[in-house]
Amino acid sequence: MVQAAMKAGRSLSRDFGEVQNLQVSMKGPGDYVSQADRKAEEIVYAELSKARPGYAFLMEERGAVEGEDAQHRWIVDPLDGTTNFLHGIPLFSVSIALERQGQIVAGVVYNPAMDELYTAERGGGAFMNDRRLRVAG
Repeated sequence: MVQAAMKAGRSLSRDFGEVQNLQVSMKGPGDYVSQADRKAEEIVYAELSKARPGYAFLMEERGAVEGEDAQHRWIVDPLDGTTNFLHGIPLFSVSIALERQGQIVAGVVYNPAMDELYTAERGGGAFMNDRRLRVAG
């Protein structure tokens, strides 16, 4: 999951520097999709399919992709913060979650512009890069 997010993030970083050259189309009211978004989704899909063949997907652009394993599903937003990305604001990320039997058990959020990697696993805590995050309650 981390590898997939970081590989897609590297692709987004390259495109972020060329944002004025990207082709952009409307996905819905006020919702844009770019070449970068689609390319990042393809990278995540390929990496996760290779790592865990048979898992299902719920993806922003492709929608639901059935898998042989009915217990597991990847939930992917390949470019969370598309509007920021398209306006040159470095607050965007690749977001991936793993759902097991209807419950989220792990997640990764990677902001390539800031090189911030957030990871969390049910029962294992949450981290930013390698630093454990503390929850105040």
